[in-house]
Formats: sequence, structure tokens, C-alpha cells
Amino acid sequence: MLFNYTDIYNKIVVPLVVGFLFLSIGLYIFLTKPLIHSLFKSDKKFKSIIKETIHELNTPVATIQINTQMLLKKQTDPKNIQRLQKIQKSCNNLIDLYKQMEYDMKKNIDIISAERFDLKTIVDIAIANFDDIKQNITIENQIKNNIYITTDKNGFIKMLNNLISNSIKYNKPNGYVKIDFKDNILNIIDSGCGIDSKNLFKVFDKYYQQDNSNDGIGLGLNIVKEFCDKNKIKINIQSTPTKGTIVSLDVSFCLVN
Repeated sequence: MLFNYTDIYNKIVVPLVVGFLFLSIGLYIFLTKPLIHSLFKSDKKFKSIIKETIHELNTPVATIQINTQMLLKKQTDPKNIQRLQKIQKSCNNLIDLYKQMEYDMKKNIDIISAERFDLKTIVDIAIANFDDIKQNITIENQIKNNIYITTDKNGFIKMLNNLISNSIKYNKPNGYVKIDFKDNILNIIDSGCGIDSKNLFKVFDKYYQQDNSNDGIGLGLNIVKEFCDKNKIKINIQSTPTKGTIVSLDVSFCLVN
């Protein structure tokens, strides 16, 4: 039987992807309404239903992924292979979106479980996210092994991503970002443009940006502060214009043996 890419794409892939997106968006909007949010937090049955629903959202994408992999094994036509690879890439993007949406939903309804993890390993994961966009900035992880943290792991990585992103975005050509850990303090140190002292108290405000010419909408440090407050992590910023910035996170409350 000849492979009919168009037929499979139109009859299987498109309906599954569209259905997944509409269900995901609808559920996300539903959960972010204040009234529903407050009801949900006090209703065990609601929690049980939403956990199951979040889990089931992954099924259609997993189905697309598995069948695409099977079809790729049987293909020899370069055009069909290229098309299937595009589907596969889009599918992976949807899985990433699903994971992020799942995390955001759980965070909003306070069902995030704390996880124990090695700090150096997690920092390495966060740094790797910037391999393709760090340009000529050197990022160095100076943390030793066997320093363990117990907290919201995904939220911790997201916080690090925002801090490293800022250190890259506001750095100088051929600059550096160094991450170390001393006396229960995690430090993110950069050689960037720094922050004027009069603006230090504004940096955690939603939508604030010191330099509007950079990409973004000014949510990064607001997200960082929100995570720190929720997880009892003290955050401090020291900065000198033209010299650089040090963001210090006191993770004493999260440290474990």
C-alpha cells in the first residue's frame, strides 16, 4: 500500500492536534478564573478530576508521536521523511507545551510536590538551555557535587532560566556568567551593564525593564521573586553600573543532607 501523507495528515494529525490545543486552552482558562480557582482549592473531587484530565491531555500527542516514529521507519521517499520529521518536531513542541501547562496548572492550585535534587546537576541543565543563544558569553558552573535541595524542581529550573537569561541579555561582548555556592548562598554573577541603584527596588515589578530595546516584556524577575517568596528563598541583588550584577539566593530553608 502506498503511503498517503496528505490523507494521514488531514484525517489523523490535524484533528488530534487541534483537539488537544482547544482542550488545553479551554482548561487553562477555566482554571485561571479566580472563582473557579478558589473553589478548586477547597474541593478534593475537583482536584482528582483535574489531575486525571491533565494526565489524559498527554494521550493524543503521545499517539501522534508513536505513529509518526513508526511511519518514519518505513519511509524511503525524502519528501515524506521531511514531512514526517516536521510533524515529529511539532509534536515535541506540543509535549513541551503540555509539560509547561501541566506545571502552571499544578502551581496555580498548589499541588506541586517538592523534589530532592543535586544543585550542580540542575544548574548544568539550566545552562544547557542557552547553548544555542549565549553567543560569545562564557557561562561557568562552579558549584560542587552533592549539594542537595528539596523544593519545586521545575519552578527552580524556571527561576534559574530567567536569571541566566537576564545575565546573558544584559551582558557585554565576550562577557561571563559565573554561578557558585558559598555559605548556603547560590550566586549568579555576571559582567554585564549593571543596574542603577535608583532602579534596584523596581526590578521585581511586573513588566519593568531597565532597557526596553531588549526582547521580552519584563516578567522574568517578577516570576523569580514570586517563586522565591513562595518557597522561602531570600533573594538579594547587588549591582554596579558598567561593572555587573550579583543575584544571591539564600536557599538555607531548602537544603537537605
